[in-house]
Amino acid sequence: MKKKHNLGAAIGLAALLATAMVPAVQAEDLAIPVGSQADRSAISLPANGMSQASVRQRWGNPLDIQGPVGQPPISQWHYSDFVVYFERDLVMHAVVKRPKH
Repeated sequence: MKKKHNLGAAIGLAALLATAMVPAVQAEDLAIPVGSQADRSAISLPANGMSQASVRQRWGNPLDIQGPVGQPPISQWHYSDFVVYFERDLVMHAVVKRPKH
């Protein structure tokens, strides 16, 4: 009986020491100040579903075109204040560029 008691105490002590050596795990929150987020309401952007021809007619030629890549083909048109993402010939999203400080 005494051997079982000593074994239980030894296991308990080993478990206590093992948990004492494990560092505490902490999560960090990432907060982006509202002032550094781009304001979509301050700029006119292409709407989802617009054709490339309509975007070119309304906003002119882009400064840079990347793609198309992948399947379905995705391309990016870069303007000074925003980037337009096309799937084939149609706008799937427009993103305002962050202001440079």
